[in-house]
Amino acid sequence: MTAAAVAVWLGTVVTILSRSHGDRNVYPSAGVLFVHVLEREHFKGEFPPYPKSGDASNDPITFNTNLMGYPDRPGWLRYIQRTPYGDGVLYGSPTPEHVGRPTVIEITAYNRRTFETARHNLVINIMATEEFPLPYQAEFYIKNMNVEEMLVSEVLGDFLGAVKNVWQPERLNAINITSALDRGGRVPLPINNLKEGVYVMVGADVPFSSCLREVESPHNQLRCSQEMEPAISCDKKFRAQFHIDWCKISLVDINKVVPVYITRPDPGTGILPDFGEYNPPSESLKSRDYFSDFLVTMAIPSAVALVLFFILGHIMCCRREGVEKRNMQTSDIQLVHHSAIQKSTKELRSMSKNREISWPLSTLPVFNPVSGEVVPPIHPDNYETTSMPLMQTQSNLQNQITIPQPRPSGDNYVMSTFRRLEVNGIPEERKVAEALNL
Repeated sequence: MTAAAVAVWLGTVVTILSRSHGDRNVYPSAGVLFVHVLEREHFKGEFPPYPKSGDASNDPITFNTNLMGYPDRPGWLRYIQRTPYGDGVLYGSPTPEHVGRPTVIEITAYNRRTFETARHNLVINIMATEEFPLPYQAEFYIKNMNVEEMLVSEVLGDFLGAVKNVWQPERLNAINITSALDRGGRVPLPINNLKEGVYVMVGADVPFSSCLREVESPHNQLRCSQEMEPAISCDKKFRAQFHIDWCKISLVDINKVVPVYITRPDPGTGILPDFGEYNPPSESLKSRDYFSDFLVTMAIPSAVALVLFFILGHIMCCRREGVEKRNMQTSDIQLVHHSAIQKSTKELRSMSKNREISWPLSTLPVFNPVSGEVVPPIHPDNYETTSMPLMQTQSNLQNQITIPQPRPSGDNYVMSTFRRLEVNGIPEERKVAEALNL
């Protein structure tokens, strides 16, 4: 084996060993918010160096988290990572049912540039607390925050400090944080730096302060029903950093909550009782005749349809009044009047087919008797010219008149032909004569 091959093999061994990471143990308390940040800087050293040029410190890294042996996380644990260039966050509120049982979360980091992976385990040991649960719990809806922004320890500490200043409890804990999208909220438009909103639940050991109780007053309840902002005296203590929707605040005193117990049946041993030996049906079964069922199914609907057909046919064909019955029920005066109208209409239609219309004078061609230039008659724009042409070809004219026309090239005259028209039997030759005398 050459020295280069040995060096590559040793590098591979070192790389594989560098990816093996010891389990990390955390000890959250039941009923208290648990936040664990998956830092990108912690996993960068576990990826091999990228051979090509590039900024290896800014590789896009994403995380996948799941309960060991299962495809997803426990129901109380959530995960969020906005972009591959930001840290991932595991958060949630452990339940008392998991106290004393270690929860192993497999965390797999993916380098989206080199396609390398790194994995290590997070062991969550949930501890029991004597003060769980805190008797007074309040849930606030913060409109100007996203869940990953609220999970930052400094921001969450500022919010708890403002709540403690208003509430004045001895013990105050953050119980849970939920994104508004998980409560059915809509994704905000990417304008004006709009946020998704986040619900923050806190618990304390003293009753609610008078400021928090102001939202329950009838005046503020009326303003909330009218989608108006209620008047809360302590809102100015939050307004500098947190915009709280006081209409969505929830105040719960668990001492007054009636517990609901659901009785579940005894699961038993999981073994079915003994019902004896199975006896299959006998092979000598009698065959069943379905002919009567077929007749009942087909004959009755067919008979009903046939009866309906005959009734409808009798109504439509045998009970029609007809023209004769209608005429018998009509008075003679109306029939004579109607017959006279029909005869007059037919007579007018026959006369319109045989009538001849004389051509109007406006259709006569306008011409210059000296030059012989023919100018079409001028009609208004709304004149109907589709049924009567302005000029016809000379081959289709029946009555024509020929007048002499001088040649411009030196000859004396040239013959021009125009249609000879009559109006009421009187020829219109005088129009031509008047034109020649000009």
